[in-house]
Amino acid sequence: MGLHERRQREKENIRTSILDAAFSLAKTEGWASLSMRKIADAIEYSAPVVYDHFENKEAILYEISLNGFNCLHIELLKAQREHDAPDEQLKAIVDAYWKFAFKNKEYYQLMFGLGMQCSGKGMMKEEFSSFQDMLYDCTYEIIKKNGSNPDNACHMSHALFSAVHGLISIMMMRNDDIPSTMNKTTLDETVSAFVKSL
Repeated sequence: MGLHERRQREKENIRTSILDAAFSLAKTEGWASLSMRKIADAIEYSAPVVYDHFENKEAILYEISLNGFNCLHIELLKAQREHDAPDEQLKAIVDAYWKFAFKNKEYYQLMFGLGMQCSGKGMMKEEFSSFQDMLYDCTYEIIKKNGSNPDNACHMSHALFSAVHGLISIMMMRNDDIPSTMNKTTLDETVSAFVKSL
């Protein structure tokens, strides 16, 4: 391995260490307490080394949020592929989204700015909208199968996304006084009523 390749590998390793340390700190201390200095201390490098790899904390948060969206996208695709009928796909996709949110709370908070500023505003890649796109596709197919007006698919799927995201947000921000079973039951009933309404 040449000198250039060695340096490139070392650079990538430091970059990965920075992202891993930032995510680990967020899990233990919360996103709000994250700083470039804490990240530097965690990887046992000086702050300028962190700045050599990322312009600022926002750039680190953006990179981590993209990783979250990629992980979510993989889970949604898995759920979709388990079913052929669009109504069953829709239910599976929503369920996978719900499970991802609570299994990966730190990712979800960062991805959607829950209790903090949303990272990467205006910069997100296509993975950002994969859930909404999949909801739309399923909604469109169900409407078409039912002989209803497909022009309503966009509005209807956006309404479902808002309901799902709203329930998750409420659950995450007020988990002390709202039973998780109540919210999951509400979610399931909302999805069933949504499919019937199409």
